[in-house]
Amino acid sequence: MKNIILSPSILSANFSNLQEDVHVLEKSGAHWLHIDVMDGHFVPNITMGPFIVSHCKKITDLPLDVHLMIEKPELHIASFAKAGASWLTIHIESNPNVYRTLQTIRDMGVHPGIAVNPGTPIKHIENVLEVVDMVLVMTVNPGFSGQAHIATMVNKVRQAQQMIATIARPIRIQVDGGISKETLSPILEAGADTIVAASAIFSHPDGISAGVEAIRSCWQ
Repeated sequence: MKNIILSPSILSANFSNLQEDVHVLEKSGAHWLHIDVMDGHFVPNITMGPFIVSHCKKITDLPLDVHLMIEKPELHIASFAKAGASWLTIHIESNPNVYRTLQTIRDMGVHPGIAVNPGTPIKHIENVLEVVDMVLVMTVNPGFSGQAHIATMVNKVRQAQQMIATIARPIRIQVDGGISKETLSPILEAGADTIVAASAIFSHPDGISAGVEAIRSCWQ
């Protein structure tokens, strides 16, 4: 089994008690912290900005995995890098100069990632693979937590794995959307190695620790 990374999304966390939730994630074995940034334009919701990234940087040593679901991300990557992002993932659909933006992210000392929506063919990211450290395959239409997982996206994960196999360096494959113990196994088998989960962790009936354990049990 690959080195699997669990990156819980704080989109479903209790923001009145965020620090405690994050500390529970740390103790439970989460590897990264996933921060979903939405602007109300690229996706139909508004969430967090650099301030939340900066706050998380102060309360945890976990790498901060920032997913920018925004238009014109090139205007904002410097703010998120300065706030403490370890990874910055932008969408192939949201930036006409995506290659240059990804290069700029790396120049800022941050790992660049490229995300692809369910309706976008995976081949659209082929020409930027040489400048990314991670491919994010969305397994729901982005914008809201708690959506139903689109099971057919496992084929896109498999296609991403095949494309990455031609690159002479490691590139992580992340999945995000409706991830739970019930939906995860086929995705892992297809080649995903970086797992984002929100509701399955923060809304687990037995608490956050049990939610983390349930996800991690799929590969341990």
